[in-house]
Amino acid sequence: MKKNKAVSATIVFILFSAMFSLQSFADGLPTHVKIKEALKSIVEEENGGFGLNMWATVVDRDGVVKAVVFSGNYRGDQWPGSRIISAQKANTANAFSLPDLALSTANLFSAVQPGGFLYGLQHSNPVNTEVAYRGPSEIIGTYNDPMIGYKIGGVNVFGGGLALYDSSGKILGAIGVSGDSSCADHNIAWKLRHKLNLDYVPKGISPTQDDNIVYDITDGVSASGWGHSECSPDAAEIARELPKTHPVRSREKQ
Repeated sequence: MKKNKAVSATIVFILFSAMFSLQSFADGLPTHVKIKEALKSIVEEENGGFGLNMWATVVDRDGVVKAVVFSGNYRGDQWPGSRIISAQKANTANAFSLPDLALSTANLFSAVQPGGFLYGLQHSNPVNTEVAYRGPSEIIGTYNDPMIGYKIGGVNVFGGGLALYDSSGKILGAIGVSGDSSCADHNIAWKLRHKLNLDYVPKGISPTQDDNIVYDITDGVSASGWGHSECSPDAAEIARELPKTHPVRSREKQ
């Protein structure tokens, strides 16, 4: 009897999540398959980190999880804790970006430190743990991940979360990536957004007027107030070149 109930619960999860997966077409957000293919190819590149496998989560403009993927062959091939962190990052980038101003999670690093002008932000909007840890482990990271269709919440304040903008400039939601150093996470997220053609970014606070990570911390102080700590020289150099190697796209004229 217990076995039948478990099977029935799994079937309900699959049907319910599949409905939201199909809805992504209407939302203009990428499908599970497209995100996974893009993520797997990008983690093979030099990103300035440890070369680890990654998690990626996409949320819509309401913060509802639409897709959760991993780049490895199995769910244990990447840090298990990074699944929720990727969802936090997606939620944060969506929650604090606007149609005319994009803020990456990397942009929030200095502002939330003690004495910073956004100190305390990281404690707002806590993760919904009932959503984060619900459902059968066997379907985690698949097209019917148990988080899909629910608002995950959470605020993360280091690299790896970026808002998603379509060609008309409409903000559709955000993507969060986790599984390596926070600096490599940002680089991978940037490349992933570019590959998904959802980087029609409006103005941002970086020197290149987008939401790129900013490395301007000296003696613990960010010159702009939006700086991120440097994980490695390689990661920093890759990030500085992103506006050239993977430039954000121009919006269509309305």
